Amino acid sequence: MTAAELSSAVNTFNSTLLQVAIVIGVGLVVWLLASYLIRQVVKRVQTGSQLSRRRIFRWAAPALRALDSERRAQRAQTIGSLLNSIVIVVISTIVIIYVLKAFGVDIAPLLTSVGILGVAIAFGAQQLIRDFLSGIFLTLEDQFGIGDVIELGAGEVVGTVESVGLRITRVRGEDGAIWYLRNGEILRVGNRSQGSYVPPAAAEPTPSSPAAGPVPRQDQAGPNPDAQGQRASE
Repeated sequence: MTAAELSSAVNTFNSTLLQVAIVIGVGLVVWLLASYLIRQVVKRVQTGSQLSRRRIFRWAAPALRALDSERRAQRAQTIGSLLNSIVIVVISTIVIIYVLKAFGVDIAPLLTSVGILGVAIAFGAQQLIRDFLSGIFLTLEDQFGIGDVIELGAGEVVGTVESVGLRITRVRGEDGAIWYLRNGEILRVGNRSQGSYVPPAAAEPTPSSPAAGPVPRQDQAGPNPDAQGQRASE
């Protein structure tokens, strides 16, 4: 290899490393900026700020109104964690694709393979995806939260909510048992902590006990002493 070829190879390698460094740097900056914005939104929601009044957040007014309650901090942390995960996955995927492209890797077959693999995984994990989507809507709509007493189905599970996650909801039953409920299987839930729940009245005890027997009538009260004396005198 001549000196010119060696110099050209070194320049090409340096140019490739520069492109990779630029791609990683841009991805890192975008991730830091997105994480900062998510943290700021979560912090504002936790402190009870009315973000829905601002013009920039007007599109998210329904979700932000649902978050404006005593449980907004817990829901804000859950949604913030979800958004951070989505941002990390998206930015990492884009950065990896551009890094491979900078090294001269043909990414078209790779994208096709990844697409087929993604479809297969999505088909096999459709129940998991359903649980995650249900958990997101349960959190946004504030159907129940930590500390609420809920009833699932036709009284099958009645207890206090201890944890609400994106996939699993943990409920402590009235008998002390811990129930782990997949969010995708929660089809009907009654929240006794919302509204004005009135427990069913207990059945009143009967005034007389069956063992006591019927009260005797006057004509069944036994022989009359005056009638006995009259018969004796006769």
